Amino acid sequence: MDKNLQFLELKRMDPKILHASKRVKQYSEIYSHYTADQAKEQSGRCLECGNPYCEWKCPVHNYIPQWLKLISENRLFEAADLSHQTNSLPEICGRICPQDRLCEGACTLNDGFGAVTIGSIEKYITDEALKQGWKPDMSNVEKTNFKVGIVGAGPAGLACADVLTRNGIKADVYDKYEEIGGLLTFGIPPFKLEKNIVKQRREILEGMGVKFILNTEIGKDIAFEKFMQDYDAVFLGMGTYKYMKGGFKGEELNGVYDALPYLNSNIRNIFETPNNEYINMRGKNVIVLGGGDTSMDCNRTALRQGAKKVYCAYRRNEENMPGSKREVKNSKEEGVEFLWNMQPIEIVGDDKVEGVKFVKTKLEKSDIRGREVPTIVKGSERIIKADNVIIAFGFRPNPADWFNKYDIRLDEIGRVQIDKDSKYSFQTNNPKIFCGGDMVRGSDLVVTAVFEGRGAAEGITKFLHDNSMRDLDAANL
Repeated sequence: MDKNLQFLELKRMDPKILHASKRVKQYSEIYSHYTADQAKEQSGRCLECGNPYCEWKCPVHNYIPQWLKLISENRLFEAADLSHQTNSLPEICGRICPQDRLCEGACTLNDGFGAVTIGSIEKYITDEALKQGWKPDMSNVEKTNFKVGIVGAGPAGLACADVLTRNGIKADVYDKYEEIGGLLTFGIPPFKLEKNIVKQRREILEGMGVKFILNTEIGKDIAFEKFMQDYDAVFLGMGTYKYMKGGFKGEELNGVYDALPYLNSNIRNIFETPNNEYINMRGKNVIVLGGGDTSMDCNRTALRQGAKKVYCAYRRNEENMPGSKREVKNSKEEGVEFLWNMQPIEIVGDDKVEGVKFVKTKLEKSDIRGREVPTIVKGSERIIKADNVIIAFGFRPNPADWFNKYDIRLDEIGRVQIDKDSKYSFQTNNPKIFCGGDMVRGSDLVVTAVFEGRGAAEGITKFLHDNSMRDLDAANL
């Protein structure tokens, strides 16, 4: 039959998923892998739209129809090369991106036929290519004498290092933790992203020439002044690690935990990290506050720890949740009870958590972002008993105390401000310092951090070459 009509006979088929009763007993990834034939068939469903909505909805603007076509033609290594032209972490984004809100949500076939399984195929491309011996082609890279210091080995920092190296620039990446990845390693649970995947990406980057200096905090172990002297340019990709609070009574009670320390303690327990203060929800009634993907991570982690009951409370309805629909579905299947249109106003208890006081909400007129605003329903107060509460309202930047000294300007909530008038993308007011990812935009997706890290690398490359040419011209005068 006509290739462009293949979607009529071949339905969307997601990779098999482990049954909820089994997956809550372990921390390994819950989705299986496509076979080569399955990947070929599912890729062949793509309509190869002339104006591909999927590509434009993707924050890094992946060449999605093109690499789907390559897979449908069994051209795996070419697909891997093309995938890496726009994305420095494709096997990671394929696993954790909310495709239902991005590329797959924009797929033409999503309306009635089932979107092409873009995320699963993206994961398949790199996973399978690496198994078969694929490596980034660095044969045409012309090395320069430039050196760039990168602070933070999260998605933005890794993406920046990747692009700089491909432009022949030496990239040294520093991080205060003992392994690369930032929240990829120490925040996102292994059932969404097994940590050997991050370690595998480290090996790829090191093979390209990237150097990692870990267990090293810039500003503490190395003075930022010396750091600036050692490098031709600097990229800051330090993420967001300041927890947002609700501002209501009882947040200081025993048994109340912030999301990231909770998730981190569980991952370190799996790693068997010494001196880890493990936060365990076994046998407990747990309430998770928040409606994003971090909330879903907390929900599902608590269940795997053996929590007796897990509630997830969100002040809007399900339709308005910021988290991935897939993650909400997985949470429901695994046993989470959602409390929609419920706003916490107090965590109750004397010294220890006893429960959470909620009020019902209803959604009314939209705000400036187009989201309906929750308003409180009078007389709707109720208390739901709990042994532990996890607050997952998101994160804000935590600026270093040396930012002011180097003219790194911040907005009112601590985000680094980029010089919008600069011809070099992601340059701060200090011309030698560039910044991207969550530090600039606030907590966001891994894929947007990748985009900004790559964009900063392009700005740095142009900045260094322009400065070099100016120095050369000055020397010739």
